[in-house]
Amino acid sequence: MSSKSRELVELLTPVVESVGLELLGIEYAPSTSGAMLRIYIDVADRQVGIEDCETVSREVSALMDVEDPISTEYTLEVSSPGIDRPLFTPAQFQRFVGEEAKVSLRLPQDGRRRLLGRIAKVDGEMITIAEEKGEFVVAHENIDKARLVPDLVALGLVTTKPGKSPRSGKAAKPAGEPKKA
Repeated sequence: MSSKSRELVELLTPVVESVGLELLGIEYAPSTSGAMLRIYIDVADRQVGIEDCETVSREVSALMDVEDPISTEYTLEVSSPGIDRPLFTPAQFQRFVGEEAKVSLRLPQDGRRRLLGRIAKVDGEMITIAEEKGEFVVAHENIDKARLVPDLVALGLVTTKPGKSPRSGKAAKPAGEPKKA
């Protein structure tokens, strides 16, 4: 996380908490044509609603106008975590041990920049991702972005895993491919 991102998290956390919500993390993308500040919020006992996003947007906008931590024009977005929840801290990785995640690394490690696997364990700042070929341990500071991979079958959004035939569970053949006798 950049020093500007850390500064923004420190500035915004009390404001988000003052309205009874949790600041999961932010995405800050500076640009010459205008920066983008995306704030992810959550709440423990229910789902985040549009009213929550509107409330946080108003409160954060007021604070940003006073403090002016971003010197250029910027776009503010306030979002719920969604089904492909972003993970920002080791504690958030710990909460979702056993779940599948997509992880992008800041710097290549063992010739890799992208990981896809189950969060196996969290030991302090070290995150272990279990992939098909084995476990991959990465320092949290080397994680650029991480998101949970939603289980669409468990959520009831699809009846089979993508690429699987509904009847057999085997990979479906692409349309137009001849069947073997």
